[in-house]
Amino acid sequence: MIIYIDADACPVKNEIIKTASRHKIRVFVVSNGGIRLNPNPLVETIIVETGLDVADKWILSRLENSDIVVTYDIPLASDSIKLGAFVMTPYGKELNPSNIGSTLATRNLMHDIRSANQFLENKNTTFSKKNRSEFSNNLEKLIQKLKKNHINV
Repeated sequence: MIIYIDADACPVKNEIIKTASRHKIRVFVVSNGGIRLNPNPLVETIIVETGLDVADKWILSRLENSDIVVTYDIPLASDSIKLGAFVMTPYGKELNPSNIGSTLATRNLMHDIRSANQFLENKNTTFSKKNRSEFSNNLEKLIQKLKKNHINV
């Protein structure tokens, strides 16, 4: 098992690394720049070229069954699930075959609505300590579930 972080704008990188380190799981922090290197030997920072979906393609080309992907990117999440990966949003929501279709449809609808209404653009919510805690708890639960099911950790 490897954890891949779609790192551009991911607010829970430190929480992922802390949890992964406790379980001795390798982490790839994938970005197109602006990410500080982490000295942890289990963490590898990957800087990809700037371009549309370059980080996504890098992650997808290496994913194996039972890896974990942390991303806001719903199309990346959908493709990762098709490859047998487990996907979690930075808010701690696990995306899976039973909910990815509706999540992708909602994402597409909201994209269209935001494109049509300039006043809805860039309306981001703040990321709280509670969100970080929920994410960490849910990542821990996912890893424990995979270990219980004898997934190679």
